[in-house]
Amino acid sequence: MSIPCPLLPASCFPWNTLRRPGPGGVRAWVALFVLAAALIAGAPPQRACAETAKELRVLHAVVRGPITPASEQLLTHALERAEGQGYGALLLELDTPGGLVTSMRGMVSSILGARVPVLLWVGPSGARATSAGVFLVAAAHVAAMSPQSTIGAASPVDMGGKDVDATMAAKIKNDLMSYVRGLAASRGRNAQWYQDAVDAAVSITAQEAVMSGVVEFLAESPQDLLIQLAPRGIAMPDGTLCFDAQAATLDAYDPGLRHRMLSWLLDPQIAYLLLLGGIAGLFFEFTTPGAILPGVLGGLSLLLALYALSILPTSTAGILLILFAVVLFVLEIFVTSFGMLAVAGLVSLFLGSLILIAPTPGLEGVPLTTIILTVGAVTAIMSLCLVLITRAQRRQSMHGLAAMLGMTGRITTWNGQDGTIRLRGETWRAVSPGPAAFQPGDEARVTAARGLTLTVEPQDAPAQPAAKKET
Repeated sequence: MSIPCPLLPASCFPWNTLRRPGPGGVRAWVALFVLAAALIAGAPPQRACAETAKELRVLHAVVRGPITPASEQLLTHALERAEGQGYGALLLELDTPGGLVTSMRGMVSSILGARVPVLLWVGPSGARATSAGVFLVAAAHVAAMSPQSTIGAASPVDMGGKDVDATMAAKIKNDLMSYVRGLAASRGRNAQWYQDAVDAAVSITAQEAVMSGVVEFLAESPQDLLIQLAPRGIAMPDGTLCFDAQAATLDAYDPGLRHRMLSWLLDPQIAYLLLLGGIAGLFFEFTTPGAILPGVLGGLSLLLALYALSILPTSTAGILLILFAVVLFVLEIFVTSFGMLAVAGLVSLFLGSLILIAPTPGLEGVPLTTIILTVGAVTAIMSLCLVLITRAQRRQSMHGLAAMLGMTGRITTWNGQDGTIRLRGETWRAVSPGPAAFQPGDEARVTAARGLTLTVEPQDAPAQPAAKKET
């Protein structure tokens, strides 16, 4: 019968077993390690703030969607406002699938150089901090996640969305691994897991992140984060920032119209439509000079599109294919190709649109639905233009002297083979190919026109087929 050992007195623990060689000694050491870990995990959390300070004003900013220059500007301006208006901290609510590495590095630099602590909360429930978002979590002074949120999958990929080649992969991956490992270690987090997130693209849930030391708190909301954080305080280089959770206030940060416009502009679908709209506007202005408005709108759209494409992962081949399609459409108007140039232009437009913006983590390319609708609209417009051009070529010209052929006027004066005729409210010189007994007031039909002279014949004369058109 075993006797319980309250408080684990020394007489009850088999210390001699630890020195015993063989499996028994190994099991004893393992049991001791597990017992020590359980006691440490069960210990109450250390309270760094024995006495709470006065209220803490916190500025609450939200970053959702891909990490782009718009996100970088939002964080920069939010930090400037927090520092300039006396806020004690900035709480950054994050939900991102990743984005551009350059923008991520800029945001990390802003967090590291901030004069106020940055509290990062991955939320609300269902949010994620993947790819570039992992680095932001690692850099924050305090990191928390909402239930049912995830973090991880930070392996680098190339602009085409595929795994990079071996040489470049080694350079990029080693650089990012050392970068995120340094960030996590400086905040006292699980640096090994952050390295694995880049190296092996691992991903974990919020509960697993807290248990693994990836983040500090599991919080339902920003208010819940402040309540849990108050007893511990916020560690800063010059000491611990203590505050009263009940007196902490959250003020929402409004990024303003500039951020909304920039976020809208950096949408790949918007950039694509602006590019095509700009090309169409300039094309219409060049083909119909003097319209002005299409040229102005086209130029503005093209400049905005070029700005967005200079930031987005754009393929040069995609832009060249789209421009080549425009050249083929122009040639179709002036060259008789029976529609072959237009078909080649449509194929070039489709392929160029397909590879224009390569999908990357956090940034999708141009949706296939948008491409199909756009190419379909261009096809309809080109078909209409071809029909109108064909009709214009087949239709007899109805302008100038040629329009008078076959018309009937009244003779005003006549002498032999020469006289004048009244036609369309004007008096013209008239001649006949042979002697004609015209009298003033007789009707005569125009059979030819040259200069200001019309060739006429009696109205009752048989109509001549295809009279000559002279100018």
